Amino acid sequence: MADVVLYTKPGCPYCAKARAWYTEQSIAFEERNAQDNAEYRKEMFAYSGGDPTVPVIVEKGVYKQSGWEGRG
Repeated sequence: MADVVLYTKPGCPYCAKARAWYTEQSIAFEERNAQDNAEYRKEMFAYSGGDPTVPVIVEKGVYKQSGWEGRG
């Protein structure tokens, strides 16, 4: 697993913003499509306590947040 994992769904504008922020900060991440992959969806719900809000952001195996309000 990468240090940062983004659980996303296709077409999500907040997922795109999170992806862009991590890219701009030169922080490597793994993106996991939780809409189309049942295993990733199960992982996402385990981190988020069942909250379906995306993106779900996990850093070094620790849940950080659901949704995107930006950082920095």
